Amino acid sequence: MITFPNAKINLGLNITEKRADGYHNLETIFYPIHLQDALEVTRREKDDTPYTLHVKGTALEGAPEDNLVVKAYELLKKDHEMPPIDIHLFKHIPTGAGLGGGSSDCAFMIKLLNEKFRLNLSLEEMEAYAARLGADCAFFIRNQPVFATGIGNIFEPIRLSLSGCYLVLVKPDIFVSTREAFAHITPHKPEVSLKDIARQPVETWKDSMKNDFEDSVFLQYPEIAAIKDELYDLGAVYASMSGSGSSVYGIFRQPVENVDEKFGGCFCRQRELD
Repeated sequence: MITFPNAKINLGLNITEKRADGYHNLETIFYPIHLQDALEVTRREKDDTPYTLHVKGTALEGAPEDNLVVKAYELLKKDHEMPPIDIHLFKHIPTGAGLGGGSSDCAFMIKLLNEKFRLNLSLEEMEAYAARLGADCAFFIRNQPVFATGIGNIFEPIRLSLSGCYLVLVKPDIFVSTREAFAHITPHKPEVSLKDIARQPVETWKDSMKNDFEDSVFLQYPEIAAIKDELYDLGAVYASMSGSGSSVYGIFRQPVENVDEKFGGCFCRQRELD
């Protein structure tokens, strides 16, 4: 059985306060996009090991047991009987990009195992499993736009459609440390909630929808700021960094011709939005 975990972008991101446990509360909107990995699970003919993991595409660091798809399998296996499996993961979503690729792989693994082995888990039960593996993992169970608060783990459905718009996503070959990005943030509560801003026309977002990470990240990596400026020069009605970077996206009313040529040396994809 095969499935295609998709990425998400952050529409706005406000860091509202630092918590006693050292984490930060935030508010953001998660919006799913058509940029996908591929994940396949088959029954393992031999039972010499519970699983094997085969990864192709974008290289991943770390041991197999640290991969979220493996953690999802092992978590469900504690409560449900499942046979040994072979896991094949093709990575197309860039890592360390603020796109939720690993979290999506995790959630789609839970959904795939539920269907393949008829575990009869409800959406709520799958969300509970996913939440144990990462703050935003549970978002990808329902995979619909949400207003996220807490540490990015409390979701409220939001009526928002960018259908008919086009997304240009650009990721330079730059790694932004999330810990470092948080270190330069001064938490504050926004005067206007992202929920209210998102109800306004997309053309108004440029002056009101902000990603708090941009100020510090752009100072450290002006190349990322330059990508945002270039997206506006190309006609984006709204452009922003996603998460703590380093990917930047632009929302357009019309597709951009030959967009790959405009961002040489970067991962660049154009997708129609739902």
